[in-house]
Amino acid sequence: MIQDQAQIEALSQFHPACRNWFRARFGEPTPAQAQAWPAIKAGRHTLISAPTGSGKTLAAFYGAIDELLQKGLRNQLEDGVHVLYVSPLKALSNDIHKNLDMPLDGIAEQLHLLGLPPVDIRIGVRTGDTPANERQKMAKNPPHILVTTPESLYLLLTSASGRKMLATVSSVIVDEIHAMLGDKRGSHLALSIERLQQLCFSSSGQHLQRVGLSATQKPIDMVARYLVGNSNCSDDSVDCEIVDSGFRRKLDLRIEVPGSPLSALMSNEVWEELYERLVTLINSHQTTLIFVNTRRLSERLALALSDRLGEGCVCSHHGSMSKDHRHNAEQRLKAGDLKVLVATASMELGIDIGSVDLVVQFSSPKSIATFLQRVGRSGHSVHGTPKGILFPLTRDDLVEASALLQGIREGELDRIIMPEKPADILAQQIVAEVSSPVIAGDGDQDFLGWDMDQLFQLFANAYPYRDLAREEFDTLVKMLAEGYTTRRGRRGTHLHLDLINNKVRARRGSNLTSLTNGGAIPDMFDYQVVLDPEDIVVGTLNEDFALEALPGDVFTLGTHAWQLLRVDGLKVRVRDAEGMQPTIPFWFGEGPGRTQELSQSVSKLRNQIAELLINESANAAVQWLEDTIALPRSASVQMVEYLQSGMNALGVMPTRDTVVMERFFDEVGDMHVVIHSPYGSRLNRGWGLALRKRFCKSFNFELQAAANEDSIVISLGSVHSFPLDEVYRYLQTATVRDTLIQAMLDAPMFEVRWRWNATRSLAMQRNRNGKRVPPQFQRMDAEDLVAHVFPDQIACQENITGRRDVPDHPLVNQTIHDCLTEAMDIDELEQLIDAIENDRLTLIAKDLREPSPFAQEIINARPYAFLDDAPFEERRTNAIRNRSWADPAEAKDFSLLDAEAIQRVRDEAWPYVSNAEELHDALMTAAYLTAAEFKKGDYVRWQQDLVDSGRIVLLRQLKNPVWIATEYIPRFIALWGDQLAAIPLPEFLQAESWEKEEALREIVRGRLDCLGPVTAEQLADELQLDKSDINFALTALEVEGFAFQGQFTPISAAAMVSAESAAIEWCERRLLQRIHRYTIDQHRKAIKPVSLETFTEYLFDHQQLIPIQPAEGSTEPGLDGQTRLQNTLNLLDGISAPAVSWESDIYPARIPNYDPNWLDVFCISGKVMWGRYVLPLINQRRQNQPLQRKRNAGPVKSTPISLVARSNLDIWQALAKAQLGEGEVAAPSASAACIAADLEQHGASFFDQIQSRTGLLKTQLEEG
Repeated sequence: MIQDQAQIEALSQFHPACRNWFRARFGEPTPAQAQAWPAIKAGRHTLISAPTGSGKTLAAFYGAIDELLQKGLRNQLEDGVHVLYVSPLKALSNDIHKNLDMPLDGIAEQLHLLGLPPVDIRIGVRTGDTPANERQKMAKNPPHILVTTPESLYLLLTSASGRKMLATVSSVIVDEIHAMLGDKRGSHLALSIERLQQLCFSSSGQHLQRVGLSATQKPIDMVARYLVGNSNCSDDSVDCEIVDSGFRRKLDLRIEVPGSPLSALMSNEVWEELYERLVTLINSHQTTLIFVNTRRLSERLALALSDRLGEGCVCSHHGSMSKDHRHNAEQRLKAGDLKVLVATASMELGIDIGSVDLVVQFSSPKSIATFLQRVGRSGHSVHGTPKGILFPLTRDDLVEASALLQGIREGELDRIIMPEKPADILAQQIVAEVSSPVIAGDGDQDFLGWDMDQLFQLFANAYPYRDLAREEFDTLVKMLAEGYTTRRGRRGTHLHLDLINNKVRARRGSNLTSLTNGGAIPDMFDYQVVLDPEDIVVGTLNEDFALEALPGDVFTLGTHAWQLLRVDGLKVRVRDAEGMQPTIPFWFGEGPGRTQELSQSVSKLRNQIAELLINESANAAVQWLEDTIALPRSASVQMVEYLQSGMNALGVMPTRDTVVMERFFDEVGDMHVVIHSPYGSRLNRGWGLALRKRFCKSFNFELQAAANEDSIVISLGSVHSFPLDEVYRYLQTATVRDTLIQAMLDAPMFEVRWRWNATRSLAMQRNRNGKRVPPQFQRMDAEDLVAHVFPDQIACQENITGRRDVPDHPLVNQTIHDCLTEAMDIDELEQLIDAIENDRLTLIAKDLREPSPFAQEIINARPYAFLDDAPFEERRTNAIRNRSWADPAEAKDFSLLDAEAIQRVRDEAWPYVSNAEELHDALMTAAYLTAAEFKKGDYVRWQQDLVDSGRIVLLRQLKNPVWIATEYIPRFIALWGDQLAAIPLPEFLQAESWEKEEALREIVRGRLDCLGPVTAEQLADELQLDKSDINFALTALEVEGFAFQGQFTPISAAAMVSAESAAIEWCERRLLQRIHRYTIDQHRKAIKPVSLETFTEYLFDHQQLIPIQPAEGSTEPGLDGQTRLQNTLNLLDGISAPAVSWESDIYPARIPNYDPNWLDVFCISGKVMWGRYVLPLINQRRQNQPLQRKRNAGPVKSTPISLVARSNLDIWQALAKAQLGEGEVAAPSASAACIAADLEQHGASFFDQIQSRTGLLKTQLEEG
């Protein structure tokens, strides 16, 4: 009741014309409108946070329209822009213009009914697509409401005509504020709004009223501060009315999976299943909007659907398509001419596309807020219910999608991360503001330039720059005035700095540079696709694809095929290739990493499933997923089996509190380390790069590495060996930042971001003399600039010793900051390393015989996950052979090795001796043999010959005598010295000397080479040395990559409990790799394919085509005929076959002496029924009509029929109904309808009676 009263009072402040039209059109205001209008009408800054379809756009505009209307009625509406609307998209700006026409026309009609004069409220749109003549008209006769984009606002503020137009603005509306807040575009807009405030205050002394709109945002207080700026904020309050209607609304969300199990990679067969399911969904809805995460997938999906639905029903929509194509797709969808639109984030915001019934999301969008925004495009009305279906594409994707739905149901929302005081954006805006033309009434600023104190205060008012230090600002201005590098002098500078008078002014040409090179959106070097000879722009292609494609190649863009003619400069000339088979182009770019909140939800879900698996059962976990997240049964089973298999293989479930590291060998003996860390790709990318750098410095070897949302893989060569758990301690909190900086200086992310920052700061020009600077020239300019500013970054590696010193330069610092915080998450990484150092995490290290199920996805990672520059075909992970699936029951701890495999390797490693020479060689290999080994090997027969010839010797002086080759005497003397002093040395060995540590290392190396897994205690006992000496030698061999330590030999559970800790074993690398391979082979033997003969025999036996004979010695005669028939009926239940074949071929082949009376007994008793329950299959890929029965399919001898058990009848009838189409029944033929009418009238009748009464022919009667 109180809410209703507030809604009534909200409209009472409006002019009757506005009030009457609104009530006639909408009835009462929405809660968002009722709460916002009082604040807006009072002139307060207002932030409206409300779900999509809650009327927040009209809430922002309607108060301004009412104000303009009342001024017009009082003849006080002056020419000039009064309301400025800023939208992140050009298309959205055009929609707002159209949508404002409706209330203005309605209000004009109400004015007429009230007998009031009309008020001419003009609306204008100024974007990059606005023609030059329209811009000139707008400058001469400015609109009252101007709709624009952040980039166009910047240009208006930097040009003379634009500043004159904007000087009269009194209020600014920022729509979809969350879409810009998270990147540098938001920082750029914040500075532009402060420049606009300065312009308006200087011209009229008024402060801007700021209104912000968003559907999803958190934390809302930070967004409000961003909107109003620092001048309207204090530490504990903000001068802004926050209207928070909440982001939660009734949603219809669900997950669907294909019929085939998901895996790390999608096969073509599974894609086909998804396509067919999509066709069904599309046909059952009026309009469908499909979101994908990449432009390539958008083109692939649109092409596949157009093959099935028709090209005119499907269209793609993404940023690489031309403006006209995108606009045409939007209008066709709005008009209902399109059944489905396949889009990337280009359709995420509120472009008007009319009514959408269903939103489909392919793969997780990596963000809760993004998914809510996309699903909100359906049910786009005040009382509509958004409907969305999420299709995960891999098993990890299924877990993430489920966590996403769980997070939404629990009210979770991503936190917006805003860039802090980006220097490149500030440098651009400083040049733009200082070089902006002075207009009449533009305050005290004159041609003497800007006062430095006032200029600093202007930009410090922007919320992203609230912590901007004056020293940082002065350094930036100095760079713009003295040159981006002193090595190039003042060439390319934009400002004059007068330190005497504390003034700064623009150099000649700086204003033109600002106008032609401004903006925050980075240049991706795309090539325009131009239709020849019409010269119509079709879209854009990635530079790499454009240069790799050859003339004659056919590719798809916008669900249409184009044939490449030639590459002309920065344009790809094409012709129409309709009907030709196209390829799908690719685009390179960084995808968004999973948000921290979603990563926490994934970890939480994993932990919940693990607890259910440990404390209850897999069935309980499946049921919990169905009840809590509303997952379908198939998805729940798949996810539980996957998580259970991974947990069984590792012995624990990886979460944010439990990090697991696994190590295994591939098929060629190389080693791979996988870290299971579900922290998201931003943190994992940083951790992987830092570890890669640490490995590189430790082993002097360039490693391959990759990282995704849940894991990191590091691929090592044959020279690496180390205790696995020590890897956790490779990085320290105090040095991880510096290590990561050194690591990423060689990564492509630094080079790309350096170029972006150089162009945004105007150190380089994207456009010069009215033309775009070619990509190759921009790259050379960026390389030249970094060579002057940071020469070590591109210096020859042979001339660099130690770490590279990073210069204290604004652009270098900003580029490093962007790499650490955009592409990676250095703050979270430092917190993780600190948690490891302080034992706040559970850290598990496992040596496995093969990769765990959780490692499959990172092993099969695509190039976007790589942390080095090795191409896909050269990845070491290609040598890994792993299972495509792992049954939970079979996925026991993958760290357990097979005892038989260990013994087999021990047998193979032990030297084979068949003569004296081989015995001597065995001693040279094994370093020594104990007396027991010598006796057991039956080597005594060659002993005397070798002793007499002086080639071997028994060291009787030792407590545990051993046989050695004479060549090894110097090594043993180095160990025992005086005890072996009496042993005579051959002359050639007298000069040979060894250090004790070196001699022991080589002796231990020989023993490891032929023993297999062995403990340090065993070696110390054989040599009667201290265990510490043996451990020192083993550690030295481990550093070389020769030996591995771990628990290799299986022990019983009882022995494990009784032992305080499992004994550490050591094994030579090559032997350990062979043990792993043999263990895997043992498991593979269990599923070894059978021969064709065995399979054929199985089929005959399964189909009961082999006669069942009585057991040998049995007096039983075997199964009787009716029992055999009962078994056969159960086996073939529902199988369709020609009617005549059942009793002529099928049953006689399976039942000796088959009697047709047996089947009659089953049918008469009602246990068995016959009919046509399975219809012939028809390929419906290209037809949308429901499946129909053939009219001539009467019950003749060749008619396919099925015999089914009455207990299964409901199942087969449901199947037949599903084949006909949901809710549809096959219409009876004319003959059938005539027969049915006759039977209804006369009841059960004989064949001749029906024929006589109906007059049907015999064949017609049989068909009916």
